Amino acid sequence: MKSQCNKMSEEKTVSQNLMQAVCVNEAGELGVKHVPRPEPKDGQILLRVAATALNRADLLQKKGLYPPPPGESEILGLEASGVIADIGPGVKGNWMLGSKVMALLGGGGYAEYVAVPEEHIMPVPSNLDLHQAAALPEAWLTAFQLLHFIAKVKANETVLIHAGASGVGTAAIQLVRLCRAIPVVTTGSPEKLTFAEQVGAAVGINYKEEDFSEKVLQFTQGKGADVILDCIGGSFWEKNICSLAMDGRWVLYGTLGGKTADGDLFGKLLRKRGQLLSSLLRNRSLEYKAELVRSFTEQVLPHFQSTDPSLRPVIDSMFNMEDVEMAHQHMEANKNIGKIIIKIGTF
Repeated sequence: MKSQCNKMSEEKTVSQNLMQAVCVNEAGELGVKHVPRPEPKDGQILLRVAATALNRADLLQKKGLYPPPPGESEILGLEASGVIADIGPGVKGNWMLGSKVMALLGGGGYAEYVAVPEEHIMPVPSNLDLHQAAALPEAWLTAFQLLHFIAKVKANETVLIHAGASGVGTAAIQLVRLCRAIPVVTTGSPEKLTFAEQVGAAVGINYKEEDFSEKVLQFTQGKGADVILDCIGGSFWEKNICSLAMDGRWVLYGTLGGKTADGDLFGKLLRKRGQLLSSLLRNRSLEYKAELVRSFTEQVLPHFQSTDPSLRPVIDSMFNMEDVEMAHQHMEANKNIGKIIIKIGTF
């Protein structure tokens, strides 16, 4: 009897040390498996995950094209929301077990638990639920970083935002409005144009039907856009330069339209005295991300939690954890308007 009790105790301990996570098999397919549960290290907080959200980086990582930075989890997922399950040694903040939080991650969001540096965690605004909160960290911090840390956007400037109905795009539209600048967007369908304008775009352009550079110049009375947020790259480069104002800032943060550019890119950019800037968030230092989270928490987060919030996350759809492959297919088909949420835990 004693040995049977010991065996049951050992099985319970093993079970407590495991968690469910979405893993990629050798064929590049996603499936739920049991994996070791992380323990919070010095300065880290353990988050019991309620939800995560899809990002284009997840699609690339699944295909082996975007490995996580050294030391980060191999599990997909760059953001998560949930509750604090454990607090590691050396944590300095006044965090409390059970508090609702959201986090920017280097990886690991597609799992029941994830360990996060305390500086990368933010409180969930009181008027958002945990599924809504999962839509914030990666997209909104990316948009905030591009606009304020990289482009240094100013009031009354015109900002051209490509993929205006994406998670980053819908966040950028609202953040541009927040700093009293003017958002102009491109999208690929009438439905996405309508939604982008509802979120706050001053004008929307269907790049599949119109020359967006002509429309930008028309809207700005020939001046062009002061800032361009570009996740497309190669196929848009020439029209981007045509759209760019003199001394404008073109910020590249993705290459959905290709990584190469044929033609007189440098000559045309020089004639505009344009700045070509580039940025990724995932491979930034922990200190950089901590400063970004701190600035966002102070400057932007209060606008989500007022009685009449001026900012809101945009959620396209929600999928259960076991349906994550369907969620990826939905993003690959470019059907989403806003963020795609994966429900992980039950709360």
